[in-house]
Amino acid sequence: MKRSAFGVALVSMVAWSTPTILGFCGFYVAKADTKLFNNASQVVLVRDGDRTVMTMANDFEGEPKEFAVVIPVPTFLKREQIHVGDKALVDHLDAYSAPRLVEYFDSNPCERFDYKTRLPMAASAVARQARDAAHQEKALGVTVEAQYTVGEYDILILSAQESSGLETWLRQNGYRIPPGASEVIGSYLKQNMRFFVAKVNIAEHNRLGFSYLRPLQVAYESPKFMLPIRLGMVNAKGSQELFVYALTRNGRVETTNYRTVKLPVDMELPVFLKQPTEFASFYKAMYTRQVESQDGRAVFLEYAWDMRWCDPCAADPLTNDELRRLGVFWTDGGGQASNVFVSRLHVRYDNAHFPEDLVFQETADRANFQGRYVLRHAWTDGDSCDAAAGYRQSLRDRHAREAEQLARLTGWNLVDIRKKMGPELPVPARPEPAWWEKLWKK
Repeated sequence: MKRSAFGVALVSMVAWSTPTILGFCGFYVAKADTKLFNNASQVVLVRDGDRTVMTMANDFEGEPKEFAVVIPVPTFLKREQIHVGDKALVDHLDAYSAPRLVEYFDSNPCERFDYKTRLPMAASAVARQARDAAHQEKALGVTVEAQYTVGEYDILILSAQESSGLETWLRQNGYRIPPGASEVIGSYLKQNMRFFVAKVNIAEHNRLGFSYLRPLQVAYESPKFMLPIRLGMVNAKGSQELFVYALTRNGRVETTNYRTVKLPVDMELPVFLKQPTEFASFYKAMYTRQVESQDGRAVFLEYAWDMRWCDPCAADPLTNDELRRLGVFWTDGGGQASNVFVSRLHVRYDNAHFPEDLVFQETADRANFQGRYVLRHAWTDGDSCDAAAGYRQSLRDRHAREAEQLARLTGWNLVDIRKKMGPELPVPARPEPAWWEKLWKK
Protein backbone atom coordinates (compact mmCIF):
# COMPACT_ATOMS: atom_id res chain seq x y z
CA MET A 1 0.00 0.00 0.00
CA LYS A 2 1.40 3.34 -0.96
CA ARG A 3 1.71 6.05 1.67
CA SER A 4 -0.87 8.79 1.44
CA ALA A 5 0.81 11.96 0.36
CA PHE A 6 -2.38 13.86 1.05
CA GLY A 7 -1.76 17.33 -0.06
CA VAL A 8 0.76 18.67 2.38
CA ALA A 9 1.29 15.15 3.74
CA LEU A 10 0.78 16.57 7.19
CA VAL A 11 0.46 13.13 8.67
CA SER A 12 -0.55 9.84 7.14
CA MET A 13 -2.13 7.45 9.60
CA VAL A 14 -3.76 4.15 8.75
CA ALA A 15 -7.29 3.70 10.11
CA TRP A 16 -7.15 0.01 10.72
CA SER A 17 -10.61 0.05 12.21
CA THR A 18 -12.73 1.30 9.68
CA PRO A 19 1.30 44.20 -19.15
CA THR A 20 2.15 43.78 -22.92
CA ILE A 21 5.19 41.60 -23.30
CA LEU A 22 7.02 40.46 -26.39
CA GLY A 23 6.50 36.74 -26.86
CA PHE A 24 9.00 34.38 -28.37
CA CYS A 25 8.50 32.22 -31.41
CA GLY A 26 9.19 28.83 -29.85
CA PHE A 27 7.27 25.57 -29.90
CA TYR A 28 6.35 23.84 -26.64
CA VAL A 29 7.42 20.18 -26.85
CA ALA A 30 7.49 18.67 -23.33
CA LYS A 31 6.78 19.48 -19.69
CA ALA A 32 8.18 18.46 -16.29
CA ASP A 33 4.99 17.82 -14.34
CA THR A 34 4.61 16.27 -10.87
CA LYS A 35 4.49 12.74 -12.32
CA LEU A 36 8.27 12.88 -12.66
CA PHE A 37 8.67 12.71 -8.88
CA ASN A 38 7.86 9.97 -6.35
CA ASN A 39 6.03 10.76 -3.08
CA ALA A 40 4.84 14.03 -4.58
CA SER A 41 2.10 15.99 -2.81
CA GLN A 42 0.10 18.81 -4.39
CA VAL A 43 -1.60 21.70 -2.61
CA VAL A 44 -3.47 24.59 -4.15
CA LEU A 45 -3.57 27.67 -1.92
CA VAL A 46 -6.00 30.42 -2.89
CA ARG A 47 -5.26 33.48 -0.78
CA ASP A 48 -6.54 37.04 -0.56
CA GLY A 49 -6.39 39.06 2.67
CA ASP A 50 -7.05 36.63 5.55
CA ARG A 51 -9.14 34.31 3.39
CA THR A 52 -7.67 30.98 2.30
CA VAL A 53 -9.01 28.04 0.31
CA MET A 54 -6.77 24.99 0.45
CA THR A 55 -7.13 22.04 -1.92
CA MET A 56 -5.21 18.91 -0.90
CA ALA A 57 -4.62 16.27 -3.55
CA ASN A 58 -3.34 12.86 -2.53
CA ASP A 59 -1.51 10.06 -4.29
CA PHE A 60 -2.88 7.32 -1.99
CA GLU A 61 -3.01 3.86 -3.52
CA GLY A 62 -4.69 1.00 -1.65
CA GLU A 63 -8.00 0.05 -0.13
CA PRO A 64 -10.07 3.17 0.65
CA LYS A 65 -10.88 1.81 4.12
CA GLU A 66 -7.19 2.10 4.94
CA PHE A 67 -6.99 5.82 4.24
CA ALA A 68 -7.01 8.47 6.95
CA VAL A 69 -5.40 11.85 7.41
CA VAL A 70 -4.93 14.30 10.27
CA ILE A 71 -4.30 17.93 9.36
CA PRO A 72 -3.69 20.88 11.69
CA VAL A 73 -5.93 23.82 10.79
CA PRO A 74 -5.79 27.33 12.27
CA THR A 75 -9.50 27.70 13.05
CA PHE A 76 -12.78 25.82 13.60
CA LEU A 77 -14.35 24.62 10.38
CA LYS A 78 -18.09 24.47 9.75
CA ARG A 79 -19.58 21.83 7.46
CA GLU A 80 -20.05 24.42 4.74
CA GLN A 81 -16.36 25.23 4.79
CA ILE A 82 -15.40 21.72 3.65
CA HIS A 83 -15.82 20.47 0.13
CA VAL A 84 -14.73 17.57 -2.06
CA GLY A 85 -13.02 18.83 -5.17
CA ASP A 86 -12.09 17.66 -8.63
CA LYS A 87 -8.61 16.22 -9.18
CA ALA A 88 -8.77 17.21 -12.84
CA LEU A 89 -8.55 20.86 -11.82
CA VAL A 90 -5.30 20.25 -9.94
CA ASP A 91 -3.97 18.28 -12.90
CA HIS A 92 -4.84 21.15 -15.24
CA LEU A 93 -3.07 23.67 -12.99
CA ASP A 94 -0.04 21.36 -12.82
CA ALA A 95 0.11 21.03 -16.58
CA TYR A 96 -0.32 24.77 -17.13
CA SER A 97 2.50 25.76 -14.76
CA ALA A 98 4.95 22.89 -15.33
CA PRO A 99 8.48 23.68 -16.48
CA ARG A 100 8.62 23.15 -20.19
CA LEU A 101 10.94 22.40 -23.06
CA VAL A 102 10.66 24.47 -26.22
CA GLU A 103 12.41 24.26 -29.54
CA TYR A 104 13.50 26.55 -32.33
CA PHE A 105 14.62 25.72 -35.83
CA ASP A 106 17.43 27.68 -37.38
CA SER A 107 16.54 29.17 -40.72
CA ASN A 108 18.65 29.24 -43.85
CA PRO A 109 21.52 31.63 -43.16
CA CYS A 110 21.62 32.47 -46.85
CA GLU A 111 18.09 33.89 -46.71
CA ARG A 112 18.19 36.10 -43.62
CA PHE A 113 20.18 38.95 -42.31
CA ASP A 114 19.03 39.30 -38.69
CA TYR A 115 20.06 35.91 -37.28
CA LYS A 116 22.30 37.46 -34.65
CA THR A 117 19.66 39.78 -33.23
CA ARG A 118 16.29 38.10 -33.49
CA LEU A 119 16.45 35.05 -31.19
CA PRO A 120 18.48 36.66 -28.40
CA MET A 121 16.02 39.56 -28.31
CA ALA A 122 13.04 37.20 -27.96
CA ALA A 123 14.80 35.18 -25.26
CA SER A 124 15.66 38.27 -23.26
CA ALA A 125 12.07 39.49 -23.53
CA VAL A 126 10.84 36.23 -22.03
CA ALA A 127 13.51 36.43 -19.34
CA ARG A 128 11.78 39.62 -18.11
CA GLN A 129 8.82 37.97 -17.81
CA ALA A 130 6.56 30.52 -10.04
CA ARG A 131 -7.26 16.64 10.96
CA ASP A 132 -17.00 5.03 25.94
CA ALA A 133 -16.28 8.13 23.76
CA ALA A 134 -17.60 11.25 25.52
CA HIS A 135 -16.12 10.30 28.86
CA GLN A 136 -12.84 9.23 27.42
CA GLU A 137 -12.60 12.40 25.41
CA LYS A 138 -13.14 14.56 28.48
CA ALA A 139 -10.61 12.56 30.49
CA LEU A 140 -8.04 12.94 27.74
CA GLY A 141 -8.69 16.61 27.21
CA VAL A 142 -9.92 15.99 23.67
CA THR A 143 -13.07 17.64 22.35
CA VAL A 144 -14.85 16.52 19.20
CA GLU A 145 -16.05 19.94 18.14
CA ALA A 146 -17.90 18.75 15.06
CA GLN A 147 -18.38 15.75 12.82
CA TYR A 148 -19.53 15.74 9.22
CA THR A 149 -19.88 13.50 6.22
CA VAL A 150 -18.72 15.31 3.12
CA GLY A 151 -18.89 13.29 -0.06
CA GLU A 152 -17.02 10.04 0.56
CA TYR A 153 -15.28 11.34 3.70
CA ASP A 154 -16.18 11.19 7.43
CA ILE A 155 -14.66 14.25 9.04
CA LEU A 156 -14.01 15.24 12.65
CA ILE A 157 -12.86 18.60 13.95
CA LEU A 158 -10.86 18.03 17.14
CA SER A 159 -9.32 20.27 19.77
CA ALA A 160 -7.11 19.10 22.61
CA GLN A 161 -5.36 20.33 25.73
CA GLU A 162 -2.28 18.10 25.61
CA SER A 163 -0.54 16.26 22.81
CA SER A 164 -0.43 13.02 24.86
CA GLY A 165 -4.20 13.11 25.25
CA LEU A 166 -4.73 13.62 21.53
CA GLU A 167 -2.30 10.81 20.71
CA THR A 168 -4.12 8.46 23.12
CA TRP A 169 -7.51 9.39 21.65
CA LEU A 170 -6.32 8.75 18.12
CA ARG A 171 -4.86 5.34 19.06
CA GLN A 172 -8.02 4.35 20.94
CA ASN A 173 -10.02 5.24 17.84
CA GLY A 174 -7.96 3.04 15.54
CA TYR A 175 -5.26 5.37 14.23
CA ARG A 176 -1.64 4.40 14.11
CA ILE A 177 0.46 7.28 15.37
CA PRO A 178 4.08 7.29 14.26
CA PRO A 179 6.78 7.58 16.91
CA GLY A 180 7.92 11.14 17.38
CA ALA A 181 4.59 12.79 16.66
CA SER A 182 4.03 14.06 20.22
CA GLU A 183 6.43 16.98 20.04
CA VAL A 184 5.06 18.19 16.72
CA ILE A 185 1.43 17.85 17.86
CA GLY A 186 2.30 19.77 21.01
CA SER A 187 3.69 22.67 18.99
CA TYR A 188 0.41 22.96 17.05
CA LEU A 189 -1.62 22.88 20.28
CA LYS A 190 0.45 25.77 21.61
CA GLN A 191 -0.69 27.72 18.55
CA ASN A 192 -4.37 26.93 19.42
CA MET A 193 -4.78 24.99 16.20
CA ARG A 194 -7.52 22.39 15.67
CA PHE A 195 -7.13 19.06 13.94
CA PHE A 196 -9.05 18.10 10.83
CA VAL A 197 -9.41 14.27 10.75
CA ALA A 198 -10.75 12.58 7.63
CA LYS A 199 -11.26 8.95 6.68
CA VAL A 200 -13.25 7.29 3.94
CA ASN A 201 -16.92 6.43 4.46
CA ILE A 202 -16.91 3.15 2.54
CA ALA A 203 -20.69 2.99 2.02
CA GLU A 204 -20.76 6.50 0.60
CA HIS A 205 -17.65 5.89 -1.48
CA ASN A 206 -19.26 2.80 -3.04
CA ARG A 207 -22.53 4.64 -3.62
CA LEU A 208 -20.81 7.50 -5.40
CA GLY A 209 -18.89 5.07 -7.59
CA PHE A 210 -15.51 6.79 -7.68
CA SER A 211 -12.49 4.58 -8.32
CA TYR A 212 -10.14 7.09 -6.67
CA LEU A 213 -10.12 9.48 -3.72
CA ARG A 214 -10.99 13.03 -4.63
CA PRO A 215 -9.20 16.07 -3.19
CA LEU A 216 -10.45 17.69 -0.01
CA GLN A 217 -10.94 21.45 0.09
CA VAL A 218 -11.26 23.70 3.13
CA ALA A 219 -12.04 27.42 3.26
CA TYR A 220 -11.19 29.50 6.31
CA GLU A 221 -10.13 32.91 7.55
CA SER A 222 -6.87 33.34 9.43
CA PRO A 223 -4.02 35.84 9.42
CA LYS A 224 -1.69 32.84 9.15
CA PHE A 225 -0.63 32.21 5.59
CA MET A 226 1.15 28.93 6.16
CA LEU A 227 1.26 25.24 5.31
CA PRO A 228 1.87 22.66 8.07
CA ILE A 229 4.36 20.06 6.82
CA ARG A 230 6.09 18.76 9.97
CA LEU A 231 3.62 15.98 10.89
CA GLY A 232 4.08 14.55 7.42
CA MET A 233 7.78 14.08 8.07
CA VAL A 234 7.37 12.09 11.30
CA ASN A 235 6.82 8.77 9.54
CA ALA A 236 8.39 9.63 6.20
CA LYS A 237 11.14 7.51 4.73
CA GLY A 238 13.52 9.99 3.23
CA SER A 239 12.68 13.27 1.60
CA GLN A 240 9.33 14.19 0.07
CA GLU A 241 8.34 16.37 -2.84
CA LEU A 242 5.77 19.12 -2.37
CA PHE A 243 4.25 21.29 -5.09
CA VAL A 244 2.37 24.40 -3.98
CA TYR A 245 0.25 26.30 -6.49
CA ALA A 246 -0.57 29.68 -4.95
CA LEU A 247 -3.36 31.68 -6.60
CA THR A 248 -3.44 35.30 -5.52
CA ARG A 249 -4.90 38.59 -6.63
CA ASN A 250 -1.84 40.81 -6.60
CA GLY A 251 1.45 39.02 -7.23
CA ARG A 252 4.00 36.32 -6.66
CA VAL A 253 4.07 34.21 -3.46
CA GLU A 254 7.27 33.35 -1.62
CA THR A 255 8.28 31.75 1.68
CA THR A 256 9.36 34.03 4.52
CA ASN A 257 11.16 31.50 6.73
CA TYR A 258 13.12 29.74 3.99
CA ARG A 259 14.88 31.03 0.93
CA THR A 260 12.76 31.17 -2.21
CA VAL A 261 15.09 30.62 -5.14
CA LYS A 262 14.42 30.83 -8.86
CA LEU A 263 15.57 27.83 -10.84
CA PRO A 264 18.07 28.44 -13.64
CA VAL A 265 16.06 28.87 -16.82
CA ASP A 266 16.27 29.95 -20.46
CA MET A 267 19.20 27.64 -21.12
CA GLU A 268 20.04 26.40 -24.61
CA LEU A 269 20.64 22.66 -24.35
CA PRO A 270 21.44 19.74 -26.71
CA VAL A 271 18.56 18.64 -28.90
CA PHE A 272 18.72 14.97 -27.80
CA LEU A 273 16.82 16.14 -24.67
CA LYS A 274 13.70 16.22 -26.84
CA GLN A 275 13.33 12.49 -26.14
CA PRO A 276 10.79 12.32 -23.24
CA THR A 277 12.95 10.07 -21.08
CA GLU A 278 15.95 12.31 -21.63
CA PHE A 279 14.10 15.48 -20.66
CA ALA A 280 12.68 13.77 -17.54
CA SER A 281 16.17 12.63 -16.56
CA PHE A 282 17.57 16.09 -17.20
CA TYR A 283 14.97 17.89 -15.10
CA LYS A 284 15.26 15.55 -12.12
CA ALA A 285 19.05 15.73 -12.20
CA MET A 286 19.03 19.50 -12.59
CA TYR A 287 16.53 19.96 -9.73
CA THR A 288 18.52 17.66 -7.45
CA ARG A 289 21.70 19.60 -8.20
CA GLN A 290 19.96 22.88 -7.35
CA VAL A 291 18.65 21.42 -4.05
CA GLU A 292 22.19 20.37 -3.17
CA SER A 293 23.60 23.77 -4.10
CA GLN A 294 21.23 25.35 -1.53
CA ASP A 295 22.15 22.78 1.17
CA GLY A 296 18.64 21.28 0.89
CA ARG A 297 17.09 24.31 2.61
CA ALA A 298 15.42 26.26 -0.17
CA VAL A 299 12.01 26.46 -1.83
CA PHE A 300 12.22 26.78 -5.61
CA LEU A 301 10.09 28.94 -7.86
CA GLU A 302 9.21 27.04 -11.04
CA TYR A 303 6.57 29.37 -12.47
CA ALA A 304 5.03 32.80 -11.88
CA TRP A 305 2.57 34.19 -14.41
CA ASP A 306 -0.64 36.08 -14.95
CA MET A 307 -3.31 33.40 -15.51
CA ARG A 308 -4.76 35.26 -18.48
CA TRP A 309 -2.12 33.95 -20.86
CA CYS A 310 1.05 31.93 -21.27
CA ASP A 311 3.95 31.82 -23.70
CA PRO A 312 4.35 29.06 -24.68
CA CYS A 313 1.39 27.15 -23.25
CA ALA A 314 2.05 23.67 -21.87
CA ALA A 315 -1.75 23.68 -21.28
CA ASP A 316 -4.44 26.29 -21.72
CA PRO A 317 -4.89 28.78 -18.86
CA LEU A 318 -7.65 27.84 -16.42
CA THR A 319 -11.03 29.47 -17.00
CA ASN A 320 -12.77 31.58 -14.37
CA ASP A 321 -15.15 28.67 -13.74
CA GLU A 322 -12.25 26.28 -13.09
CA LEU A 323 -10.57 28.80 -10.83
CA ARG A 324 -13.80 29.38 -8.88
CA ARG A 325 -14.08 25.62 -8.29
CA LEU A 326 -10.54 25.71 -6.91
CA GLY A 327 -11.61 28.47 -4.54
CA VAL A 328 -10.83 31.74 -6.30
CA PHE A 329 -13.68 33.77 -4.83
CA TRP A 330 -13.02 37.12 -6.51
CA THR A 331 -13.56 36.09 -10.14
CA ASP A 332 -16.73 37.13 -11.92
CA GLY A 333 -18.00 33.91 -13.49
CA GLY A 334 -17.28 32.13 -16.74
CA GLY A 335 -14.89 33.01 -19.50
CA GLN A 336 -11.17 33.57 -19.40
CA ALA A 337 -9.34 34.03 -16.10
CA SER A 338 -8.84 37.58 -14.89
CA ASN A 339 -6.85 39.12 -12.06
CA VAL A 340 -5.34 35.82 -10.90
CA PHE A 341 -1.61 35.37 -10.52
CA VAL A 342 -0.21 31.84 -10.14
CA SER A 343 3.02 30.97 -8.33
CA ARG A 344 4.31 27.41 -8.53
CA LEU A 345 6.68 26.44 -5.70
CA HIS A 346 8.54 23.14 -5.48
CA VAL A 347 10.27 21.94 -2.32
CA ARG A 348 12.07 18.72 -1.44
CA TYR A 349 11.88 18.52 2.34
CA ASP A 350 12.84 16.37 5.33
CA ASN A 351 13.17 16.76 9.10
CA ALA A 352 16.81 17.74 9.03
CA HIS A 353 16.46 20.63 6.60
CA PHE A 354 12.88 21.87 7.18
CA PRO A 355 12.30 22.04 10.96
CA GLU A 356 9.51 24.64 10.56
CA ASP A 357 6.23 24.75 8.67
CA LEU A 358 6.18 26.78 5.49
CA VAL A 359 5.14 30.41 6.00
CA PHE A 360 4.23 32.48 2.93
CA GLN A 361 3.70 36.04 1.90
CA GLU A 362 2.18 37.57 -1.21
CA THR A 363 4.36 40.14 -2.89
CA ALA A 364 3.58 42.87 -5.40
CA ASP A 365 5.95 41.28 -7.92
CA ARG A 366 4.05 40.38 -11.10
CA ALA A 367 7.11 39.71 -13.23
CA ASN A 368 6.63 36.62 -15.36
CA PHE A 369 8.93 33.66 -14.77
CA GLN A 370 8.88 30.13 -16.10
CA GLY A 371 11.06 27.07 -16.02
CA ARG A 372 11.89 27.08 -19.72
CA TYR A 373 14.64 25.18 -21.53
CA VAL A 374 15.46 25.70 -25.17
CA LEU A 375 16.47 23.37 -27.99
CA ARG A 376 17.79 24.90 -31.20
CA HIS A 377 17.81 22.61 -34.20
CA ALA A 378 20.59 23.22 -36.67
CA TRP A 379 19.89 24.13 -40.28
CA THR A 380 21.09 21.18 -42.39
CA ASP A 381 20.33 22.06 -46.03
CA GLY A 382 23.10 22.35 -48.55
CA ASP A 383 22.95 25.97 -49.70
CA SER A 384 26.30 27.62 -50.10
CA CYS A 385 27.09 31.20 -49.29
CA ASP A 386 29.47 33.08 -47.06
CA ALA A 387 26.86 33.19 -44.27
CA ALA A 388 26.24 29.41 -44.53
CA ALA A 389 29.92 28.62 -44.22
CA GLY A 390 30.25 30.88 -41.20
CA TYR A 391 27.05 29.43 -39.70
CA ARG A 392 28.31 25.84 -40.00
CA GLN A 393 31.60 26.79 -38.44
CA SER A 394 29.81 28.51 -35.51
CA LEU A 395 27.77 25.36 -34.77
CA ARG A 396 30.82 23.71 -33.23
CA ASP A 397 31.12 26.46 -30.65
CA ARG A 398 27.38 26.46 -30.00
CA HIS A 399 27.21 22.68 -29.50
CA ALA A 400 30.21 22.84 -27.16
CA ARG A 401 28.45 25.50 -25.08
CA GLU A 402 25.25 23.43 -24.96
CA ALA A 403 27.14 20.34 -23.78
CA GLU A 404 29.03 22.26 -21.12
CA GLN A 405 25.81 23.95 -19.95
CA LEU A 406 24.07 20.58 -19.58
CA ALA A 407 27.03 19.16 -17.66
CA ARG A 408 27.02 22.12 -15.25
CA LEU A 409 23.26 21.91 -14.64
CA THR A 410 23.12 18.16 -14.05
CA GLY A 411 26.59 16.97 -13.07
CA TRP A 412 26.53 14.52 -15.99
CA ASN A 413 29.76 13.43 -17.62
CA LEU A 414 30.69 15.76 -20.46
CA VAL A 415 32.08 12.96 -22.62
CA ASP A 416 28.81 11.01 -22.33
CA ILE A 417 26.84 14.12 -23.25
CA ARG A 418 28.92 14.67 -26.37
CA LYS A 419 28.41 11.03 -27.42
CA LYS A 420 24.64 11.47 -27.15
CA MET A 421 24.83 14.62 -29.22
CA GLY A 422 26.35 12.63 -32.07
CA PRO A 423 28.91 13.76 -34.63
CA GLU A 424 29.27 17.37 -35.53
CA LEU A 425 27.70 18.54 -38.73
CA PRO A 426 30.33 18.50 -41.45
CA VAL A 427 31.67 21.85 -42.53
CA PRO A 428 31.94 21.55 -46.30
CA ALA A 429 34.92 22.97 -48.08
CA ARG A 430 34.22 26.40 -49.50
CA PRO A 431 33.86 26.09 -53.27
CA GLU A 432 36.35 27.75 -55.54
CA PRO A 433 35.12 31.09 -56.83
CA ALA A 434 33.66 31.06 -60.32
CA TRP A 435 36.07 32.17 -63.02
CA TRP A 436 34.36 35.52 -63.47
CA GLU A 437 34.55 36.36 -59.78
CA LYS A 438 38.31 36.75 -60.13
CA LEU A 439 38.26 38.98 -63.17
CA TRP A 440 38.17 42.41 -61.61
CA LYS A 441 39.39 41.73 -58.08
CA LYS A 442 42.49 43.65 -57.19
